[in-house]
Amino acid sequence: MPTIITKADRSTEFFKIEKLRRSLRRAGADSKEVTDIIAAVDAHLFDGIQTQEIYHYAFTLLRESRPSAAARYSLRRALFNLGPTGFPFERFLARLFEQSGYTTKTGIILQGSCAPHEIDLAAFKTDHSFVAEAKFHARPGVKSDLQVAMYSYARFLDLKNRKICQEDICSINEFWLITNTKFTTTAENYGTCVGLKMLSWDYPKNDNLHDRIQRAGVYPITVLQNITTAQAETLIAKDIILCTDLVKQEHLLRHLHMTPKKQEALLQEVHSICDQK
Repeated sequence: MPTIITKADRSTEFFKIEKLRRSLRRAGADSKEVTDIIAAVDAHLFDGIQTQEIYHYAFTLLRESRPSAAARYSLRRALFNLGPTGFPFERFLARLFEQSGYTTKTGIILQGSCAPHEIDLAAFKTDHSFVAEAKFHARPGVKSDLQVAMYSYARFLDLKNRKICQEDICSINEFWLITNTKFTTTAENYGTCVGLKMLSWDYPKNDNLHDRIQRAGVYPITVLQNITTAQAETLIAKDIILCTDLVKQEHLLRHLHMTPKKQEALLQEVHSICDQK
């Protein structure tokens, strides 16, 4: 009999083995590891089990066999850990789009037709530009709803045709709403209807935030298992947002007050993640 699981928003659905299989493969687990973990998780299931418990169990098993893959598997949790404010998430998004050739700006003020607007992210390159509202949530059960989508579209109407740089391409003709969690179905339908670009952990289906991060190989330092929350905050305060930033600026590790042994373990983890994009 299929197992009914409880999601973060308290809704229920049948457990889908293929969803777990895809997550493990995308994280870098090999075929044997995937098969073994799925078998262990399947034996652990019971009706009503929370998705968080399934995640923690699979993560523990994967970390025992392949720590770097476990770090990538924990990507969604790592985005939550960029909080408690939304500013590190905005900076992470900027770095993500820079990997696609964009020049980015965060936290700028633009005057609209009727009101000033703080823009979380502005991005432009030779053939495209957009501005974005970044909705950060610190826990998985919170979704961005219709009200958020309508508010974003109203901002777009007030900002339409203003410029984010001096080039011809830089007129604001596209507004994105980006969240690290999910949208309600009503919000997605509204966005499609009015032409609002929307990007969430799992939306759109084939080019969502998760897909873009995996494709770019851009991982936040919060995926690292060998640093504490306080140490991650110290690095973020020094604009170390990505694992690749730490590779380029290893000297900043002195601010973490780690023993040489722990520092070596951290660097091995960082390189294992960065070397397997």
